[in-house]
Amino acid sequence: MRSHPSSGRSAEDPAAADGLRPSADSEITWLLHRAAQRLRNATGEQAEAHGITLREYIILTAIDQNPNLTQIELGTSLGLDKTTLMNQLGRLERMGLIIRRVDPRDARARIPQNTEAGSALRAEVADSCERVEAAMLNGFSEESVSAFRRMLFEIIGDTRDKGSCL
Repeated sequence: MRSHPSSGRSAEDPAAADGLRPSADSEITWLLHRAAQRLRNATGEQAEAHGITLREYIILTAIDQNPNLTQIELGTSLGLDKTTLMNQLGRLERMGLIIRRVDPRDARARIPQNTEAGSALRAEVADSCERVEAAMLNGFSEESVSAFRRMLFEIIGDTRDKGSCL
C-alpha cells in the first residue's frame, strides 16, 4: 500500500502513525522531499557554523562552478528572483566574499566572482558538507551511492526549470 504523500503514513506502518515519517513504500516525491529536508538542515548547520547561510553557500558554489554567469543568468540557474539574488549578492559582497565585475560583453551587466576569501570559505563549507553527506550515506555501498547519484542526475536531466533550488 502506498502512503499518502503529505502524511507519509501507511495504514500498514504503525511506526509512521505520527504522520511525520515516510515509509519505504511512500511516493518517491515524498521520500525525496523528506530526504532533501534532512540534508538541507544538516548542511545548513555546517554553513551557519562558518558564518553564512546555506543559500549563501549555494550561491558561492554556483559562482565557483559557473564563473562567467551574469547576475541575471545566475539568478535563472538558481531559480531566484532578481530582488532576492541582489540582496544575497549584496550581503556576500559586504562580507568580502564576492566582487561584481563588469561583463565585457555588456557594460550594463555584472558578473559575480568569488574573492579569495569567498573561495576559501566555500571550500571549508564544502568539506564540512561532504562529511555530513558521507555520514548520512555511510550504510550504503559505493556502488549504491553511485547508482543513486546517477538516478538523481537522470531525474534532474538537462532542464532549465524555473523553480528555486533554494
